[in-house]
Amino acid sequence: MRAQVAVTRVEGSIRSAVRDAMQLADWKRYIPSGSTVALKVNLGWDLFIPGSITSPAHLEAVILEMKPHVGRLVVVEADQVLENIETAYRGSGMARICERHGIEWVNMTRAPTTLKQFPDNKILKQIAIPQILDEALLVTLPVMKTHAKTVLTGSLKNQWGCLPTMRHEYHLVLDDALADLNSVFRPTLAIMDATVGLEGNGPKSGIPKIVDKILCSADPVALDTVQAILMGISPSEVKHLATCAERGVGCSDREQIEILGCQPEAEAIPFLRAEHNAVSWVETLLRRSLIKRLFFNTPIFRLCLFGAKGYYLIWSAFQAKRRWSIVRKHPLYGPQWRADWPGLDAES
Repeated sequence: MRAQVAVTRVEGSIRSAVRDAMQLADWKRYIPSGSTVALKVNLGWDLFIPGSITSPAHLEAVILEMKPHVGRLVVVEADQVLENIETAYRGSGMARICERHGIEWVNMTRAPTTLKQFPDNKILKQIAIPQILDEALLVTLPVMKTHAKTVLTGSLKNQWGCLPTMRHEYHLVLDDALADLNSVFRPTLAIMDATVGLEGNGPKSGIPKIVDKILCSADPVALDTVQAILMGISPSEVKHLATCAERGVGCSDREQIEILGCQPEAEAIPFLRAEHNAVSWVETLLRRSLIKRLFFNTPIFRLCLFGAKGYYLIWSAFQAKRRWSIVRKHPLYGPQWRADWPGLDAES
């Protein structure tokens, strides 16, 4: 069978666009009634701007569609060495959504894990598997973003947050590491938040971009291939797509992907490409140097983290207000970031 990717337009209602995409993708075929489901959001920045993390409205729309069908629903993410995911979880409004609907939250960095061996992997020969991912079907909720190291980040890259906090050590071998990772944590379903994407220097210090789309597929490689086309990027430029396809994770051949709904070639919105910001440049140069162990395997690493966090604090002080203004004034996407937002149930 050909891989299928549903693409819907957001036309007045985020909830209906998510519902339509999920129904077009026949999501219940992949998630049996009563299943335990882990929703892997993207919360990779505690100084976030819209487009850099999964939006609260997207998460709530998925919860509202799934809750009557599944058993246990859990929202999951993991810390990074540079980011406090608990801060992002609360500040984004996701905590309020989970409390409103009685959904569990699991920070996988703090949860029980089991170390397992994967001898067929090229890079990640052993992985600490969070217990919740052994218990649940994984549904990934990525954001449409550019990325300085992988051209774009989507359904495949979102599983990066299933690894422990030191995952930055694999930045020079990302293509193979992502293939390893998705061979282990292959999502049952991917539902992409392309309401507001992020162009320019993603995945953090980019520019919010209104896209008005929701994507859904049981094939994460096919979804990211369609994502690339929608962003005006040739899928062949995104090396990990072919690498993951070669490992059997999914399909990266556009001719073998059936699009349900909007056709990506006709509705492509070119994104500004990502370049390395100061943090990314310094990290890449140090990792390729002969003294990389000095910076990443000694206490000096803490100074590096201090410098990187300082960079983002300064960037946020001068740039975040302008980036937020792009979305705050939007009648559909702006209200969800307010502390008094009543949620999608109240709006329907």
